[in-house]
Amino acid sequence: MNPALVAVLVLSVLSVAILLGHKFPGDKLTSETRDTVKLAIGLVGTMTALLLGLLVSSAKGTYDGERTQVIQMTAKVSYLNRLLSLYGPDAMDVRKAFHSALEDAIRRIWPDDKSLPVQLSPNTAAGDSVYFKIQALKPTNETEQKLKSMVEAAAADLAQSRALLVAQSQTAISSAMLVVVISWLVIIFAGFSLIAPPNVPSIIALVVSAAAVSGAIFLLLELDHPFTGLIQIPNQEMIDVLNQLPQ
Repeated sequence: MNPALVAVLVLSVLSVAILLGHKFPGDKLTSETRDTVKLAIGLVGTMTALLLGLLVSSAKGTYDGERTQVIQMTAKVSYLNRLLSLYGPDAMDVRKAFHSALEDAIRRIWPDDKSLPVQLSPNTAAGDSVYFKIQALKPTNETEQKLKSMVEAAAADLAQSRALLVAQSQTAISSAMLVVVISWLVIIFAGFSLIAPPNVPSIIALVVSAAAVSGAIFLLLELDHPFTGLIQIPNQEMIDVLNQLPQ
């Protein structure tokens, strides 16, 4: 779902709820009725705050998990490159293939053209090329034999991390929960509008509050898509590692 579109839709729905609330003669309500409305709004508001907090926690967990995974992959790429450099000139073809594969992965995850979709799925052809070049290494001594074994283990570990990144990319925000939160917000703002004084300042205050809530929903949806939008996981660390690899 598009975070900006959802936020605008939420603001529009809440604004309509505010206007509809002002259509009812709230100033003619008895004090007992107004107290009942306040209690009902307070109950729904508490439940909304709890559920909205849960959604924010889930979205933040998704962002932090993906961010941690990218950092770990960057460290593993640097470690693998170091092992290959220790192997010597015979591993130059592997390092060049590794450079091409990593460059392609960065381009797929962080495309230069923002209109292109993010592709978290790995390029299997590029990965297979690196794997086969590693297998083609012919150790000539015990040191190279140990280094090759370490390179194979590091490459397998990196591939597993790449697969985990794809697995963790699924949205953590339930559409049903989001609909429930928005529905409760409609009830809250309609209730506020019902008991608020029928004047322009009160309407403005409620609309500004609705805009703030819509902004919060926009931010949590942005956090749930960490490779797109405004709150995007940076790729500078990965580019710095890429520049260490020979082309």
